[in-house]
Amino acid sequence: MSKRVLAIVAIGTAGLALFLLLFVGLPRWYGRKPRIAPSGTAAAAAAPTAPAPPGRKIKAHLYYVADDGMRLTRVERDVPYGEGAVEQAREIVSAQVAAVVDPLVSAVPAGTTVRALFVTEQGEAFVDLSKEVVSAHPGGTMNELLTVYTIVNAITENLPAVTSVQLLVDGKEVETLAGHVDLRRPLTKNLNYLREEKEEVKTKN
Repeated sequence: MSKRVLAIVAIGTAGLALFLLLFVGLPRWYGRKPRIAPSGTAAAAAAPTAPAPPGRKIKAHLYYVADDGMRLTRVERDVPYGEGAVEQAREIVSAQVAAVVDPLVSAVPAGTTVRALFVTEQGEAFVDLSKEVVSAHPGGTMNELLTVYTIVNAITENLPAVTSVQLLVDGKEVETLAGHVDLRRPLTKNLNYLREEKEEVKTKN
């Protein structure tokens, strides 16, 4: 009898323990809210960087068509500050393709916008431009060269960490913009089409 009683007590105890685990312990454990790490810990340090104050600017060299229509001229302008190389490159290119007023003349077709931009660990920037850079392009070898190196030089000149630039159009790789300049690979800075520094006149926004 004593063994039978002990067995019944053991089963009852096990059943009670299982009941408490299933209906009391587990719901409380699964419903527990995650503990928030206090400020100053590693978890807090991994929080996203606060955005830059609105209106902050940097000086950048942008490129426009020179008076002779055959070269580029470098102009110092204020552009919005971007946090990190990718965001700063995006701000520079966005400023470069933006509409201009006299006396500036842009080598980038009107209506062109920046769809996306990223930079690899090797310092190669990939700039995805809207279709207007092709559909609104006037054509001609020199015009195409000026368009391409306006973008390439604007990024590489202002961001030394970026060593080359490949242009994409509407999310796709293209062979050329207008049939002349090979865009199937990243291009490095080329100042051969830049007007001599002593001829340049700096302007501000």
